[in-house]
Amino acid sequence: MDAEIEQVYVERGIEGVRPRFAYPLIRLAHTGPLTIRELAKSLNRSHSAISQTVAAMLKEDLVTSEPGPDARTRHIGLTERGRSLVPFLEAEWRATHATVAELDHEVPHAMTGVVEEVRRALDRRSMRERILHHLAEPPR
Repeated sequence: MDAEIEQVYVERGIEGVRPRFAYPLIRLAHTGPLTIRELAKSLNRSHSAISQTVAAMLKEDLVTSEPGPDARTRHIGLTERGRSLVPFLEAEWRATHATVAELDHEVPHAMTGVVEEVRRALDRRSMRERILHHLAEPPR
């Protein structure tokens, strides 16, 4: 699905933008600059995941990174290019949500429900714990 969303971007002449950039760019447009930690928390993502996303967005001239009050923090803001893409990304975000809702009606198990069930299962026992459990079992 991400590859097809990215294809929509390319068809609209938007190069170098990945679907995983949309939500952070939209959030920064509405909040102003944030530290990576603040951005990660506001998006309910890990610091590591947002740090990697920010690094990729920096390469595409979508965000800026300015020193924070200490050597450990950086304030992430939008570049002019990043800001100019936000209206389209917000429209694409709404269209994607509408598409997911449409698919939920077409398949026997709603994707949003399945994702939530998987999330709850992983809250009970993490993916890491499950993998380690299977690694501890002798090969069949």
